[in-house]
Amino acid sequence: MSIGEIIKSLRVEKHMTQTELASLLFTSQDTISLWERNKSLPDVKSVIKMASIFNVSTDYILGVEK
Repeated sequence: MSIGEIIKSLRVEKHMTQTELASLLFTSQDTISLWERNKSLPDVKSVIKMASIFNVSTDYILGVEK
């Protein structure tokens, strides 16, 4: 799975919209969309914050561990 697919999967699992996730990460819905479509990658701070939001490790988000 790509980073974008992982982010989308975690977001959908939490019944969260792109806009809701963007708000928690202090970014835009467009940015979340770019990440989920693998057109861009999240910065380190966003990966760390998503790990906390989704209660997973940063390695999971980055696809290092399953």
